[in-house]
Amino acid sequence: MAAAYFTKCLDPGETRMKDKTKVWNIYAPVYNLFMRRNRAAYEKMYERIRAAVRDKKVLELCTGTGLIAKNTAFYASEYIATDFAENMLKEAKKGPLPDNLAFARVDATDIPFSDGEFDAVIISNALHIIPDPEKALAEAGRVLKPGGLLIAPNFIHISESFSAGVTAKLLSAAGIAFEAKWDEDAYADFLSRNGWEVRRREVFEAAIPLMYTECVRNGEKKEV
Repeated sequence: MAAAYFTKCLDPGETRMKDKTKVWNIYAPVYNLFMRRNRAAYEKMYERIRAAVRDKKVLELCTGTGLIAKNTAFYASEYIATDFAENMLKEAKKGPLPDNLAFARVDATDIPFSDGEFDAVIISNALHIIPDPEKALAEAGRVLKPGGLLIAPNFIHISESFSAGVTAKLLSAAGIAFEAKWDEDAYADFLSRNGWEVRRREVFEAAIPLMYTECVRNGEKKEV
């Protein structure tokens, strides 16, 4: 099923993500080592996502090495995890996988799925590094069903956090530059300005603080 279903996803055109994709392809094999520092925060996030996606058809954008997908897909009815970096997807496909989980190479700003196809879209820790995050949010909204749920956890910046500042500088030195640096309120405002109402928000302590959000389009009611 997956090979036929995703044929159109395998050859995306050139985009502004090209240079960043090269960086993520280089660091894919060691990405999970870095993320171990955020294990406690991610476990909390997994708990929230499992409850939110239960029995839903889910699209995840920018899945990276598939940490969220592998830890939450079992609770969904169908889960499609995507990334634009081929080496990230190679890492994601390693190990045991839930039967309802499939992977595809997709550009988050040019999603090759139909309007209103998914009950939930997840984009985690990616909007701050995407050159055009507004377009990614617009595409997420397009493929969501009316009343669908956007789950958009993201690293945020707190001025007094020394650890976060050091981590951000190390990432920048490695070629992983942040396109945006939001604090908690600025991130919520960014989502609101792009048509999303934040229905749930929590900040988890991590190397860089992680803000978990669940959103619906402005003026819509969340599906039950």
